[in-house]
Amino acid sequence: MSNILAIVGRPNVGKSTLFNRLVEERRAIVDESSGVTRDRHYGKAEWNGVTFSVIDTGGYVTNSDDIFEGEIKKQVMLAIDEADVILFLTDVTSGITDLDDGVAEILRKSKKKVVLGVNKVDNSERLFMASEFYSLGLGEVFSVSSINGSGTGELLDAIVANFEKKPINEDEIELPKIAVVGRPNAGKSSLVNALLDEERNIVTEIAGTTRDSINTHYNKFGHEFIIIDTAGLRKKSKVSEDLEFYSVMRAIRTIEESDVCLLLIDATRGIEGQDVNIFHLIEKNRKGVVVLINKWDLVEKDHHSVKEYTAMIKEKLAPFNDVPILFVSALTKQRVLKAVETAMEVYKNRKQHIPTSKLNEYLLEAIEAYPPPSSKGKYVKIKYITQLPTNTPQFAFYCNLPQYVKDSYKRYLENKLREAYNFTGVPIQIYMRKK
Repeated sequence: MSNILAIVGRPNVGKSTLFNRLVEERRAIVDESSGVTRDRHYGKAEWNGVTFSVIDTGGYVTNSDDIFEGEIKKQVMLAIDEADVILFLTDVTSGITDLDDGVAEILRKSKKKVVLGVNKVDNSERLFMASEFYSLGLGEVFSVSSINGSGTGELLDAIVANFEKKPINEDEIELPKIAVVGRPNAGKSSLVNALLDEERNIVTEIAGTTRDSINTHYNKFGHEFIIIDTAGLRKKSKVSEDLEFYSVMRAIRTIEESDVCLLLIDATRGIEGQDVNIFHLIEKNRKGVVVLINKWDLVEKDHHSVKEYTAMIKEKLAPFNDVPILFVSALTKQRVLKAVETAMEVYKNRKQHIPTSKLNEYLLEAIEAYPPPSSKGKYVKIKYITQLPTNTPQFAFYCNLPQYVKDSYKRYLENKLREAYNFTGVPIQIYMRKK
């Protein structure tokens, strides 16, 4: 299930400030990535037990007064198309502008859930002024101040109330979900075609989550899973105006619905910023990942090319670089079956549960050999370890002073776990808890 909130509105109404508040307020359970392109921001937030993705659509408009027909409209249309809920943010200090009217007209015609927020309401006079925005015809008005956080609780209540749990298809509940993700033109469609075109008679379409996403039942060569393909299914005219923003929204939805992601990287272009951002989004969503270097047949290489390329990729993906990296060609079908086999191994790694007795026997010895460094004269003593009953590998270390355990020591513990157990391609979460 994916829940996506897009924040739309004209420039300088406080979209980015509100975005920062939504994704930073609960730092322990929130992740944020930025800089995909043009300072695009997207992150994870949680409210009342509901986790959702937040996308800030601001930052495009420059040096123009007549901008409604330009970049703002593109973003609003894409947000309507891809988001589950749209937060339309306005500014109480400037009142309703022509641009606000234009955006509101589009939102009224759409069938998407729209929540109207009026920002910069930080005193009683402005609270009275906010009532003017009822005239936009978008229902209840939520007065907020993204600077000091007032009103955001009521706003978030209204937002998460619109997120619906999608019905689970009984046919696919037990099957692994493998997603093909990557930036545009990395070869996602070619890879899916290479996997599916061999024996059409055993392929059945399962209803997609959106009209341009198809979930296909794959069952051959001893492997059975749902492959989620979003590549190349939308008419190019729909996305040519803003391909990068569109690709990020599609990547978020696809990643959230998957168990394991096949991240395609174009070998002829190398690993770029957006590849790294998508990788970290997979990691933060705690999904399994296999990195595929596609179009390897087009690269001039020697005996050291694979080794050098692998080292370069791992350096870019650090610190999480216990990841399988395969060099494939969707065109010639080179190592395509190996990619499927590796994805299924990662799925198995992600589902494994280690008995508590074995965890303690192994890790307590490693902790005794290299205990946590003292901090401010305090000595941390870890007494007990257990794997949490979650869908992804998460471990709780019970100790006397959890607040003094540094990230570098957590990485040591993670490395010890990876040395003893096969968690290749799977993010591991480590929590220090009071014993």
